[in-house]
Amino acid sequence: MKRLVREIIIAIVNEYGPQEMPKRLSDPFWFQALGCVLGFDWHSSGVTTTTCGALKEGIKGLEKELGLFIAGGKGGTSRKTPSEIVGVGEQLSCDPEKLVYASRMSAKVDSSAVQDGYQIYHHSFIFTKSGDWAVVQQGMNDANKYARRYHWLGSKVTNFVVEPHQAICCDSRGNTLNMVAGESDEARKMTVILSQVKPDTLVSEIKKMQNLYLPSRHHVDVHDIHPDRLYKIFTKTYETVPKDFESLLGIEGVGPKTIRALALISEIVYGKAPSFNDPVRYSFAHGGKDGHPFPVDKEVYDRSIEILRKALKQSKVGNSEKMDAIKRLNYLDA
Repeated sequence: MKRLVREIIIAIVNEYGPQEMPKRLSDPFWFQALGCVLGFDWHSSGVTTTTCGALKEGIKGLEKELGLFIAGGKGGTSRKTPSEIVGVGEQLSCDPEKLVYASRMSAKVDSSAVQDGYQIYHHSFIFTKSGDWAVVQQGMNDANKYARRYHWLGSKVTNFVVEPHQAICCDSRGNTLNMVAGESDEARKMTVILSQVKPDTLVSEIKKMQNLYLPSRHHVDVHDIHPDRLYKIFTKTYETVPKDFESLLGIEGVGPKTIRALALISEIVYGKAPSFNDPVRYSFAHGGKDGHPFPVDKEVYDRSIEILRKALKQSKVGNSEKMDAIKRLNYLDA
C-alpha cells in the first residue's frame, strides 16, 4: 500500500506539481477513491487514518525532492503537527508559522466552533514548500459510533471562521452548533462583544438563565454549562480583548464550553441566534443497493471509478501490480 501510494504521488507531482496533492486530498470523492484503490474498506472510519498514514510513510525520504510534506496523524501524533511543520525549516519558501496557525485554527474550528458531537482524534496537515496546504481530520461520535471527516483546502479559505470547509463527510446528520455558518454572523459578532464584558456579569447572566425553560427546539442545554468553572476563561477573554471571532477562538483555553456559553447568552439575552444546521454534505459511502444509508448515485459512483482508473494509469508501479488493480476494478464494474 505504501509502495502504490508512493508511485501515485510521484506521478501526480511530476505531472501537475506538488500543489496538486492538497487540492486532490481536500476532495472527499478523490480521497475516498484513493483509499479504495489502496485496498482499504470503503465503509470503515479507518480509511481516513490508514490512507493518511500510508501517504505520510509513502513519501518518507522524498519530501524535499517532491516539495511535499505531511505532518500529524492519529491520537498523540496529531499534537506533534506544529513541531513537524517547523522542523521542515529551510526547505520551505514561506513562513512556517502561517502553516502552524492554519493547522491549529482548523483543529480549533472543528473541535469548538462546529459542535456536532464528534471528538477530533486525527489531524493530518498536507503542505508544499511554497505554502499550499490542506487538512484532513476526523472525529468520532461515541453515541452513534459514526465517524466524521473534515476536509480543508488552504487556497479556498478566505476566512477561518466563515464557511471554511471544502467538505464534511458522514453517514449521519444531527443538530449542530455551527458558529462558522454564514447565518451565524450576528452571533459571532455578539460573542466577541460578550467576551469583553466583565466575567461577573457573564456568570450572573448564565445563572439567571438556568432558571429558564428553553423551548424543545433549542439544542444547547443551559444546565450543561457550569458558570463558576467559566469564570477563569471569561477573565482571560476580558483581559485579552479579542478583535473578532477568529481571535476569540484562537485564545488558549477557549473551547467548546466557552463558545456554547457565549452563544447561549447571545441568543437568549440579545436575540442573536447561531446556526444549528449540520454542515455535513457528503457521505463516506456511495450508498447501498438496498437503499441504505441511501440509494446508489450511479453518476457519483461512475465518477469515482473514473478517478481510480486515471490514478492507476498515471502511476508508475510495475505492470503486474497495475494490471491486478485494474482487474479488481473491472470486476467491480461487472
